[in-house]
Amino acid sequence: MERRNFVGLLGGIAGCGMERLLANFKTGDEFTRKVAGLPRRILGRTGQEVSIIGFPGLALARETEESSRTAVQQAWERGINYFDVAPAYGKDGECEIKLGKALESLDRKKIFLSCKTKARDKEGSRAELERSLERLKTDHFDLYQMHHLVTAEEVRRSFGPGGAIETFRAAREEGKIKWIGFSAHSTRSAVEALKVFAFDTVMFPLTFADFYLRDFGPRVLEAAAEREAAVIAIKPTSKGAWPKGAVRSHPNWYRSTETPEEFALALRFALSLRGVVAGIPTGYIELLNKTVDAAAGYTAATTEDKEQLRKLAKDCVALFTREDERGDSVAGNVRGPYPDHPYGFGTDHEA
Repeated sequence: MERRNFVGLLGGIAGCGMERLLANFKTGDEFTRKVAGLPRRILGRTGQEVSIIGFPGLALARETEESSRTAVQQAWERGINYFDVAPAYGKDGECEIKLGKALESLDRKKIFLSCKTKARDKEGSRAELERSLERLKTDHFDLYQMHHLVTAEEVRRSFGPGGAIETFRAAREEGKIKWIGFSAHSTRSAVEALKVFAFDTVMFPLTFADFYLRDFGPRVLEAAAEREAAVIAIKPTSKGAWPKGAVRSHPNWYRSTETPEEFALALRFALSLRGVVAGIPTGYIELLNKTVDAAAGYTAATTEDKEQLRKLAKDCVALFTREDERGDSVAGNVRGPYPDHPYGFGTDHEA
């Protein structure tokens, strides 16, 4: 995108109204169909039909090999055909290994499998790609993504000479990946990435709490729409960071909605945002199941839903404030705010 167009895009984003972003995914026939009661949508220009809830591969870090097989089989039986994982999930790639074994019992042709790399250079990303293919027992990924972009410098390294994009392009020509995407945890990195490459998908935290507390998400949704990239929401049922001194009802490093009503409200919000096709829930099988329960009855968010969530957000704590600050900083050296994160800051923000 030329510089003058990019500046124009930013100006349009700044002036956009939230209600434009809260419009339904599309009018008319929103879903292609339901499988086992779970709706499916078309993932943008990929043309692929995916369940509106994806399987969070990180959840397998808390499971045995046997329980991983059971969880994957049950997810499939509940209508999930979209499985997401990364080499950074779990110790020594254990989530990739467990998922690869669990998927052996399913028909690969009916599965949409996505993976990621945190390597920003050509050699490192190639090594991770080949290892992930082996661990997942497949000859290709339907979607391969740059994982956890935070700073503009990471974007520049990925697209500079010898950058990871060289691996992505070559692998696509080789048939080892079909479509290219990224996950980001700062507004700047996401917008910068969309500026320099026609990504097929954008994976970004889209929670009602951060959205209403500090407008975290609208700029990315607008940039994705400009580039016609499909959006995948991560942490769609999050209630933000744990308040100081709060009694934790769950061991996860951030709060989750708890009641079925809250799950349904939060999910309706995220899945009704402009361009959002699907969501990857928090990395626990228990929370995955609650999310699927809510998704089975999904309808687009209403004005009443939005007002209810706006009020609920007032009692929440924004989750990605410091990470977004890190993305905006010149050196990108703001320390992470989550000392109790299961794998340490900058390692696994789940997607």
